[in-house]
Amino acid sequence: MNGLEQAQELYEQLVVWRRDFHRHPELGLQEKRTARIVAARLRELGYQVQTGIARTGVVGVLENGAGPVIMARVDMDALPIQELTEAPYASASPGVMHACGHDAHLAIGLGVATLMVQHQDAWSGTFKLVFQPGEEGMNGAAIMVREGVLENPRPERVLVLHVWNDQPVGTVSATPGPVMSSAETWEAQILGKGGHAAMPEQTVDPVVTGALIVNALQTIVSRNVGPLETAVVTVGKLESGDTFNVIPERAVLKGTVRTYEPEVREIVIRRLQEIIEGMAAMMGATAEFKMHALTPAVCNDEAVTAEVQAAIQELLGADGLKIGVRTMGSEDASFYLREIPGCYFFVGSMPVDGKPIPHHNPYFDIDEQVLPIGVGVMVTALQRLFAEGRA
Repeated sequence: MNGLEQAQELYEQLVVWRRDFHRHPELGLQEKRTARIVAARLRELGYQVQTGIARTGVVGVLENGAGPVIMARVDMDALPIQELTEAPYASASPGVMHACGHDAHLAIGLGVATLMVQHQDAWSGTFKLVFQPGEEGMNGAAIMVREGVLENPRPERVLVLHVWNDQPVGTVSATPGPVMSSAETWEAQILGKGGHAAMPEQTVDPVVTGALIVNALQTIVSRNVGPLETAVVTVGKLESGDTFNVIPERAVLKGTVRTYEPEVREIVIRRLQEIIEGMAAMMGATAEFKMHALTPAVCNDEAVTAEVQAAIQELLGADGLKIGVRTMGSEDASFYLREIPGCYFFVGSMPVDGKPIPHHNPYFDIDEQVLPIGVGVMVTALQRLFAEGRA
């Protein structure tokens, strides 16, 4: 079958699903209504359904004869953002919004589930469809992995898609190797000696020390990371003091590190700690440094990505395939992809006026024509992987 033509026949239903999910967003690990709808639809289609994984996760398994086990992941959660669009389907939940396209992913996932049932003559094996909670900073994928989502049955390949407002509708990017960075957070407590602001010689000023550290950290990427490598070191918080005429005892710095390669990560973290502790010591202060890992980098398998690229070209032509789209954003789908070969691909969703609205923005919206494209590419890529597994 032509996956795109079949997906286009579902267009009106895809829009209904997407707008319903958009109007009723739920935060991570709280997606109870969303999970009920997903589970009910999967049961109607004949999937074996398991609920309650990672609190609100839903897994549907469709057995269709002998063949490989292939998995697709769909994320479900919204963000703590007050929507400012005036769309008729705008969020009805104050302070909560689907500002990253997970509502579209849910609709695409249900569309994929539908077509995989309707066209079981086109593939054989076991299809495992995972609807995951808590992607937005809660590592729902890691929780699902701990609770056994990659077992019984264990998938041989994994596919994940994301609508992407930086690309126009009708284009899909699939790139081998790293496509999203690892993410870590770090915190430094700078401990000085407080005193009167008019007598700074009697103090050890953590504010000045913190400011010097912020500047010094900018040298890590420019002077310690190779010019052909990629890294980000960001200070997102510098907080100290309560009033104008007191030099405080301490300052707090918080930030994030983003890298693709483990070797670069090690360099960045080592220099981060050395600079923070060394600069504090130089100023007569002390520093307490902590790192917290969030997610590994998302790295696409070359062979699986080649199948996705072939599916994109089959449906959208050579001009529809984009290669080389990467971001320093992070994604917990990496917890699947580091265990199972897979591909994470970006489906262009830029609104029709050609003015991309950033993800995680209160005005975020998509061109809904992306919905059947996402379904079509995913279904076609799945069928290619099932066929490859039988070869």
